[in-house]
Amino acid sequence: MLSTSRRHFIKQAAIAAAGTYAGTMAMSAKSYGRIIGANDRVQVGVVGFSDRFRTSLFPPFFGHHKAMNFDLVAVSDLWSVRREQGVSFLQEKMGHSIKGCRNNDELYQMKDLDAVFVSTADFQHALHAIEAVKAGCDAYVEKPFAETMEDNRAALKAVRESDRIIQIGSQRRSGTNYMAANDFIRSGKFGDISMVELTWNVNQPGRWRRPALVAQLKEADTDWKRYLMNRPYEAWDPRKYLEYRLFWPYSSGMPGQWMSHQIDTVHWFTGLKHPRSVVANGGIYAWKDGRKNWDTTTAVFDYGPQDDMTKGFQVTFSSRMNNGEERPAEIYYATGGELNLVNNTVSPKGGLGAGYAKEMGMEPNLLPELVLADPKMRAVASANTGGDALVTSHILNWMECIRSRKQPNAPVEAGYYHSIATIMTNAAARTGSKVTFDEKTQEVMAGGKVFKY
Repeated sequence: MLSTSRRHFIKQAAIAAAGTYAGTMAMSAKSYGRIIGANDRVQVGVVGFSDRFRTSLFPPFFGHHKAMNFDLVAVSDLWSVRREQGVSFLQEKMGHSIKGCRNNDELYQMKDLDAVFVSTADFQHALHAIEAVKAGCDAYVEKPFAETMEDNRAALKAVRESDRIIQIGSQRRSGTNYMAANDFIRSGKFGDISMVELTWNVNQPGRWRRPALVAQLKEADTDWKRYLMNRPYEAWDPRKYLEYRLFWPYSSGMPGQWMSHQIDTVHWFTGLKHPRSVVANGGIYAWKDGRKNWDTTTAVFDYGPQDDMTKGFQVTFSSRMNNGEERPAEIYYATGGELNLVNNTVSPKGGLGAGYAKEMGMEPNLLPELVLADPKMRAVASANTGGDALVTSHILNWMECIRSRKQPNAPVEAGYYHSIATIMTNAAARTGSKVTFDEKTQEVMAGGKVFKY
């Protein structure tokens, strides 16, 4: 055990480190009591025992928890079946008892809970992040961070007013290949970006479907009203509880699930916070199973500085669920060639050759052939990755930052800005309008009106 004087010293040092980020922000007495010393075990809870947590987030945590002196102590899930499964699974893996909580009120009543994983329905992430920081907990929060600007603004405010470490589940930010791409573009060696193509295609009628699980879910075994949180009340529907990605306003579908990952790299590499405008088209062309969110989407974005419309570039996001092998692609183009994150290379492909340059009295512009990182290093597309390299690095970064109180690779701002792009895309899809963002009000505007669900 730490002596009283030693524990006091560690807390004071951690507070000083936190102050680098928080500035003059005051710490609550409860938060002060939660400062974690180097030799203290970090107690972690799970908000939502989802497939994503079990197969993708838990393996990296489990692989590092002993060396980092972290422990999992509780799981909160509204559905009794998932809660019991979570307790059983975690007790077997962790080798000690796990507290099962019927809801987050019970979870946050626990003493000495330091951090949580948030892996719940898409529309709940921002709201659960608010609950976590108000309870004095650090959090790993899955993406999309928010599906409405109201939730997005509230969560950003709550996190910024706290001293908590929030890692958004945008694991590309912890990938060595993406870090190399960011360094190369920001160095100026790539030149001005002229176009970015983002694609994510599958052929899976069962993607985001859970028919066997839906058949098991009974209203009496969960808390439907608590599940809905701040969404409008509607009658019990087990599909919207378990297959929420197919139904707005519980998820935007493709923009929130897939595009949020890829558009975040655009923000990261360029320093731009959000698109200047978005248009989108698509529909439910193949899988007519009662879903409301599209199975095919194409969105076109205008990016560039807000104060200079003569500068900028176009981004396209294209996704279909009826033809594809799930090999997401992110390709950045410049007049000198391309940066390809499928194979982690820079090449002169498509660059300005000598012949066409000479015609216009210009010099040729051809990027060198470069390998940014191991071609095998790439984002794993499936949500159930088993703990791939990027997710593993991302979770380890979060754990390290809980110790150091430094900002993680994907701080809350990353989630806030990818959510703006996601909400703009959803608004364009649902209204058929060219959508913009009002910097002053921090609202998404569609057809001259604030977009609301």
